[in-house]
Amino acid sequence: MQPEVWLYLIAANVAAFAAFGYDKKRAITGQWRVAERDLLLLALLGGGAGAWLGRRVFRHKTRKTGFSAAIRLIFAIQALLLAGLLLRS
Repeated sequence: MQPEVWLYLIAANVAAFAAFGYDKKRAITGQWRVAERDLLLLALLGGGAGAWLGRRVFRHKTRKTGFSAAIRLIFAIQALLLAGLLLRS
């Protein structure tokens, strides 16, 4: 894969991870939150691993079963796609 693709994936995952941490902090302090739609969008745009890790590290949105299932599904699909691309090259 091209270096630009790797840089994009790293940036997308860092952004998703950071968004989960930011949202958790806002939740604790009772401030305006990041919309679940936006967190899922970050995951869909290539940040599935960062979103999954952010949920685990920050223990954030773990009781929302539908949201958790969506993050796991996005992460699994992206992992399979990445594995397929790496095996082709």
